[in-house]
Amino acid sequence: MALSQDELRTYGEEGLVVPSFSLSPSLLAALREDCTRVIADNPDKPPEQLANVHFEKSPDRPEGVHGGDRIRSYGELPEILDMVEQIVGPDIILWASQIFAKPPGTGQEVPWHQDGHYWPLSPLAAMTVWIAIDDSTPENGCMRFIPGSHRSGILSHHLDERRDVALSQQIQRELFDESLAKDDALKAGQMSLHDAYLIHGSNANRSGKRRAGLTFRYMASTTFYDRSAPPPLNPGGVPIPNLRATRPLYLVRGENRGRNDVHVGH
Repeated sequence: MALSQDELRTYGEEGLVVPSFSLSPSLLAALREDCTRVIADNPDKPPEQLANVHFEKSPDRPEGVHGGDRIRSYGELPEILDMVEQIVGPDIILWASQIFAKPPGTGQEVPWHQDGHYWPLSPLAAMTVWIAIDDSTPENGCMRFIPGSHRSGILSHHLDERRDVALSQQIQRELFDESLAKDDALKAGQMSLHDAYLIHGSNANRSGKRRAGLTFRYMASTTFYDRSAPPPLNPGGVPIPNLRATRPLYLVRGENRGRNDVHVGH
């Protein structure tokens, strides 16, 4: 189920593609059950910000989210890795994941940003797979993106001091044309792949339906994950604990050709 030449062309031109591959009904049902369980197991965490749910919480790792290996298994599906391989190459590390679940009526806005601005990776040979657990529509706050913006490199971000948004920083509006934005509307079970440099965000969920998605972050094994990089900020600009020092990196395909300390459980 690799990407077709047309799909690869779309990814190259726009920085995002919705492939023909989608999860089977049975696999989608299992994924929805697992993600709903993770949301319920973390009542003290905003459901829009459940980071690194692809491994279990443990005393020596301060991620603070109860996740599990079952979540990681979806990020290791051969059909997904086949597509990732076409973008980052045959040697793939799964280094992060996140559930973005916007509750009906209260789901937070995600300001315009570039993933790579936050990521401690060099070089930035990395991308995201965004899997729709529910239908993701303009009404319930689907992802929006600026086609072709991935070709601009990392742009300047500034602190967003609002506390009712899901990210602490956003791109300066004068640096891009928001009128070009497209909706990344997906049916449950569909997914999109997007570039680390792509400008994207989403509106708040004011509808009566939940919008939940699960992301997996992949990088080429030759990319270096810098565990000493400064920690990111919470919404409101408050530094969060440095989660990077003990985060496990999973080699999910190929060989570890770089200098990352890759082994299960770190």
